[in-house]
This record gives sequence, structure tokens and C-alpha cells, in this order.
Amino acid sequence: MQDISVGVDLIEIDRIAATLERFGTRFLERVYTPGEIAYCRGRAPQLAARFAAKEAVMKALGTGTRGIGWREVEVTRRRSGQPDIALHGRAIERARKIGIDHLSVSLSHSRNYAVASVVGRVA
Repeated sequence: MQDISVGVDLIEIDRIAATLERFGTRFLERVYTPGEIAYCRGRAPQLAARFAAKEAVMKALGTGTRGIGWREVEVTRRRSGQPDIALHGRAIERARKIGIDHLSVSLSHSRNYAVASVVGRVA
């Protein structure tokens, strides 16, 4: 049997919208990669889903928000449109250290909330 590592996060979309309104580009560039910023185009539901995914990945890696930078976890898209996770810097190092060789992500949002679920495969 193969081990897994799981992370989940739920966030209020209005919270991301308020932060974006208050801090604008400074917030975007601190949390999101250029690719994520381009994809989301300032849309709060998409930004919130990616924020939740970043937190869920950090939980699956066992670090929470300490030790891994926001931009070291990136939500990308496969050719099919399915979301995917790309790790950079310390996030890759942490994944290797604990034996995670693949992360799967699922994103969803309603009118008020965004949620992300991440499963990491431990080799």
C-alpha cells in the first residue's frame, strides 16, 4: 500500500476580494506567480481557489505557511484544462524530503467560498 499526504483549505472569496482591493498589485505579486496573475485577471473566485490550493499544498507538505513561500507553490493548468501543481524552491525540497513524488489538486468555488483539496503520493 502506498502512503498519501492530504491537505484541504476553504476560504471566503470576499476576503480575497477585499485584500485585492486594499493592496492591489502588492498582494498579487507577493502571493501569485506571473502565470497565475495572467490566468486569473483579477477575478476573485479564481484567485481565492488558487490561494486555497497553495494552503492545501502547504498542509500536504506538512509545513503550513511557514518555511515555504506563496510563490513556491504554483497552480498551473494541463492542456485539458485540469488544474495541476508546480513546486519551486523550498517546496520542491520539502516534497523530496518527505518522499512526495506527485501532487493532485481539485479546485471548486461557489458564490461565497473557494475550496481546494490536494493529495500527495508518497513513493
